Amino acid sequence: MSHISQYLSAEHYHCDSLFAETENAVAESRWEQATSLYDQFHRETEQHFQREEEVLFPAFEQTTGVAAGPTEVMRGEHRQMRRLFSRLDLALASHNAEQFLGEAETLLTLMQQHNLKEENVLYRLASQALASEAQSLIDKMQSLETSSLWQKT
Repeated sequence: MSHISQYLSAEHYHCDSLFAETENAVAESRWEQATSLYDQFHRETEQHFQREEEVLFPAFEQTTGVAAGPTEVMRGEHRQMRRLFSRLDLALASHNAEQFLGEAETLLTLMQQHNLKEENVLYRLASQALASEAQSLIDKMQSLETSSLWQKT
């Protein structure tokens, strides 16, 4: 596994863990903790998306000349997950555990499928195509600030 794949796969694992903790807190009606965990999950997942969309995907597309392939599929799935985040936000704000856990189940399925595709296809392709610039790309990804796409109100 390359540095790029290791770095981004570790982010998947971290975000997945935060999400599982959030679900547990919601299921036990620990709303303050659930909100804090969810905010961290949402922020860090958006940051992960930003790292891919602003650094990895453009570098992969430029190097391979493939812009309508796996990166476009991943962007579309990021958009789907962002729509689910909006519904989770509403359920959490109204302390509606049933709604939150229902939306969470949908998001979890989408995230699992998405992460598998990234880890088994895109990251492997990117690792091969971008091997000579892997550390530089990781440095760029690490330097990105939390996305301005999501701001807690």
